[in-house]
This record gives sequence, C-alpha cells and structure tokens, in this order.
Amino acid sequence: MIQERIRQGVYVKDVAAELGVHPRTVSRALKRGSSPPGQRPAARKSKLDRYKPVIDRLLAAGVWNAAVILREIEEQGYSGQASILRDYIRPKRPLRQARATVRFETAPGEQLQNDWAKYRTLIAGRAQEVHFAVNTLGYSRRFHFVAMACEDAEHTYESLIQSFEYFGGVTGEVLVDNQKTEVISHRIGAAVEYNPRFLELAAHYGFQPRAAGHGALAPRARTSGWCAISKRTFSCAIESSKT
Repeated sequence: MIQERIRQGVYVKDVAAELGVHPRTVSRALKRGSSPPGQRPAARKSKLDRYKPVIDRLLAAGVWNAAVILREIEEQGYSGQASILRDYIRPKRPLRQARATVRFETAPGEQLQNDWAKYRTLIAGRAQEVHFAVNTLGYSRRFHFVAMACEDAEHTYESLIQSFEYFGGVTGEVLVDNQKTEVISHRIGAAVEYNPRFLELAAHYGFQPRAAGHGALAPRARTSGWCAISKRTFSCAIESSKT
C-alpha cells in the first residue's frame, strides 16, 4: 500500500504522516519492497499472525469490511476474536481514506447508494435511538433520508421506495453495504447471495442490486459524510419541533 501511494505521487513524509510512522520507516519498507521479515524476538505471538498476509491482500484489493475479512480467514482456520482483527486493521485505515479521495464518476441515473445511520435524541421527553436511511445518487450526490423506527427489512425497503418517489425515478443499480436485509452471504471469490425479498423488490422496480466490495466501486464521496449532514439536519428538525 505504501508503494501504491508513492506511485500516486505522494511524498514519503506525507505517507509517513498518514501511517503515523517515521519517514525512515517508510523508506526502509520501500527499499525492502515487502513487509518486514518476521517479528521481533520479544514480540508476543498472535493467532492472527499467519493470516496477516491474507488480510493485507484483501485490504490492498479494497476489502475493508472487518466482518467480510473475518469470515474469509475463519474459513481458513482462524479461531481468534474479531477485536484482534479490528485492532490490526485500524492503523491502516488512513490509507483507505486516501484511496477514497480518488474520484469515481457514475453516469446520471446509474447508481443509488443505500446506507443507515443512528441518532440518539429526546422524543417526548424520553431518550430514544432513531434510525434513518440515507439514499444518495452517485452522479449528482443528491440524497434523500428518512427516519425509521428500526433497520429491519420492511423499513429498509420502504426507505428505498420513498427515495425513488422523491427522486422521481429508479436508478440502474442500488449499491448496498452488506446488511442482512439485502445481502445474506458475501464471500471473497464467490457469488453474492442476496436476500430473496430484496431481489423481489429489485425485480419489481427494475434495478440491479450491487453489494459494496464485490466488483463495485463506491461513488466519489462516502455516504458516511452525508450521514453526518443528515444527522445535523435531523437534529435541527427535532429541535424545531420542540419549540
């Protein structure tokens, strides 16, 4: 991944800043042309050690979903905790953010990205967690969000239907983030198994389902950014209703 950033024209010192290491560490890695050979003598062994090359290959291929990676290495014999895997991935995430800045354009009407976010607020004097779906057009980045009581299948599909009505049409495909209401199984190297009910919805409205990370490139801005905007918008709406 360091070599990838250097090929993109990023300076060594900037790559080091992204990774939180000294520039000499980056220079040594470039000189080696590979990961460090073995561990330091005093380093503790981890159940994850033998699977790190597999994890690194998945990360380099753009697979950053810890649940997907966990399933992949569990099939190869990993028996450790998911928290160990997340701790290993976390320091590498700045590289993922840097890769996300590469612009990827979709044609008008080609793609809509579906995602969920949560917001805890006071409703009628009681603290409640509100779920809201954010559906974003890949070309214009226009988005529609709607608050729901939960993230089950009915509310997920209803949010998509409301978005189609709001935008006045249906996109060619809908990009989803592997939630069980839409994706039952998503393993590297295998076909995605979609929820039958989601496939019925797709057939009825005429769009192609697409699971994130399975031959699908994300639009030029991450939905999480629009989730943050939607949270502020939703928060303002709640405060207005109180007054």
